[in-house]
Formats: sequence, C-alpha cells, structure tokens
Amino acid sequence: MSMRKICVVITARPSYSRIKTALKAIKEHPKLQLQLVVAGSALLGRYGNAVDYIESDGFKIDAKVFMVLEGENKTSMAKTTGLGVMELANTFYNLKPDAVVTIADRFETLATSIAASYQNIPLIHIQGGEVTGNIDEKVRHANTKLADIHLVASEDAKERVLKLGEDKDYVFNTGCPSIDIAFKVNQTPKLNFNPIEKYGGVGSNINWQNGYIVVMQHPVTTEYTKAKESVLSTLRAVHKLGIPTFWFWPNVDAGADGTSNGIRSYREIHKPRNIHFFKNMLPEDFLRLLINSQCLVGNSSVGIRECAYLGVPVVNIGTRQHGRARGVNVIDVSYEEEAIEKAIVDRVKQKRPIISDAIYGKGNSGEKIADILAEVELRFHKTISY
Repeated sequence: MSMRKICVVITARPSYSRIKTALKAIKEHPKLQLQLVVAGSALLGRYGNAVDYIESDGFKIDAKVFMVLEGENKTSMAKTTGLGVMELANTFYNLKPDAVVTIADRFETLATSIAASYQNIPLIHIQGGEVTGNIDEKVRHANTKLADIHLVASEDAKERVLKLGEDKDYVFNTGCPSIDIAFKVNQTPKLNFNPIEKYGGVGSNINWQNGYIVVMQHPVTTEYTKAKESVLSTLRAVHKLGIPTFWFWPNVDAGADGTSNGIRSYREIHKPRNIHFFKNMLPEDFLRLLINSQCLVGNSSVGIRECAYLGVPVVNIGTRQHGRARGVNVIDVSYEEEAIEKAIVDRVKQKRPIISDAIYGKGNSGEKIADILAEVELRFHKTISY
C-alpha cells in the first residue's frame, strides 16, 4: 500500500504553532508522507522569518510560494489571495498530493482551499467552526464549505460545522495542536533563557526578571483604518504603567501598516524605557515566556487558546476575538486607554495560577490528526440536503 501524500500549507507565523505537532506526527506516521509548502508572510523577514524556525525544527520544505503584495490594506489582501490561488494551483499540480490541509482562518488560506478543491484534491480544514469579530470568520466558514474533511478544535466548533450542513462522519474534534506544545511547556515551565540575549529585538534593555507582561496586538481587518489609533491606546496605557513589557510585532493583515507605524512612531518619539519589541520566537519559547508573565495583553488568539490551557491571565482588547469560546482567564475591554490600564492592573494583581481550561484540547491533537488522516476515506465533498 502506497503512503498517502498529505500536503500542508503554512502561510503565516501563527499558523506554524497551530500545526507544528501535527506536522511531526504526519512525518513520523508509517502510512503518511508529509509534503510541506511554506507561503505568504511565513517567508518574509519583517514578519519574523517563520520559515527559518520551520527548517531549524527539521522539516523539509517541498515548495516556497511568494505571494504577498505590498500595501497591507484590503485591496492588497484580495490581490494576495488571487496570486496565491495561481501559485498554489501550480504547486499542487507539481506535487500531486492525495490531500491538502489548510489551516484556520487567515485571509490567504482561502487561496489554498480554492487551488485544491478546484483541482479535485480532497481538502482538509483545520480549526473550522469558530467565530470571531472580523473577516476571518467569513474566510473560515468559506474554507469549511470548500473542505471535505473537518478537524475542529472544540465541541462548540464541531456543533457549528455540523449546523453548516457538513457530513457528521467527516467532522472530528481533534483539539488544537498548539495545545500539544502548551502541554509540554507546562511540564517544565521555568523560563530557561534570556529573551533579549536570545532573540535580540529592539528597545530598552528592560529589567524583566522581577515580573513582566507580554503584548501582542494585531489590526482588525474590518476596522483597519483605526489600526494606528487602537495600538497607540495600548502603547500609552502600557507605557504609563511602567511594567516591564515584551511587545510582539503584528501579523500581515489590512491595517498592519497602521499598527507597525504606530509602534515605530511611538517608540521613536517617546522612547519607552519599559518596553522591548520582538518580531518572533520559537513556539516553545513564546509559550514559556507567556506562562511566566503576569499577563498577556492584546487581541491574539493565543490568549483565547494556549493561555486558557496554561492559566495565563489575559486582557483581550477590542472585537478581534468576539464570539470565540474562552476561559475564565480572559477579561474583555474596549480600545480606551483607561480601560486597558485598569484591566492590566487587575490582571497583574490577581493571584496565579488561574484555573486551566481544556477548551481546545488536552495535549494529544497532533497524533489524533495524523491517525485520522491515515484512516479516513479521502473523498470529495458530498452535498447535504437541507
């Protein structure tokens, strides 16, 4: 029996942590052959060179697809997706996979889904069925309707995919592979490296050893014109509090220019002595940084997923994660500076650990995914009668 060729497409920095343990399990499975395609912002230095971490982890990359157009606005998002369809169609034609995996909800993942499904290649969607407060939700549900097999991360998501009319025999709750990494980090949570020495970054050499917070704030695609204003509110609140802070660069989305410009201009004008800025870290290092922090601030899904499992307090700002199932570790606030400041103070004062919530898995998702991909019938989408 020939091995099944499973082609996984990684298009951005956060997608790698969402799929890393599944990649390893697919690679090691006796019935599967991993084909790895790295594309989009995962190839770009200004978004953290995720491709370097992928290669350093020992994964062989079968194809690199450059598809990001400059602009970081809604028009460049649409054009990037279109270019991705063209380039990925050629990639799949050459690799001839038995199935293609698309991950979650980033705008360019739709290119993966179209390029595969239009060529009658069975499409597997990871982490469908969730809801958020921006364009990602539309993309995620579009991926779901194009997909043939659904590997969701929670029971809430599974129920929603079934309500979308998908075949119950092809919807599996595997949990989120990122929780696998969180599970391992939780076994040895001590921060065993100096973040500034290991990753460099820019900004002040902060005194973080006695306590720090982490900030990761992305633009909201449906509010992209307010990206600079929104991040400036967070910058002012964090600067005013004076708590040592590790701040991470945003994803490439409409509004990323505004977020990045806001960070750069504030840094150059005010020179905050309590903030140090990074582009990226290895997933394990990032989670170890989080579990030892006083809280995470911003609007990243890591606050909803991994931080729930690790019991890390979170100040979730704005609408980006609106509607997503969350744990007791999260406080939701508006973009107002005073509200952000008060919520951070409340989170920092709260005694650790917060109760761990296994909403998105218990630490064995990667192996579950590989086993399902080895055994499930790889078939094209069946129309469900409504």
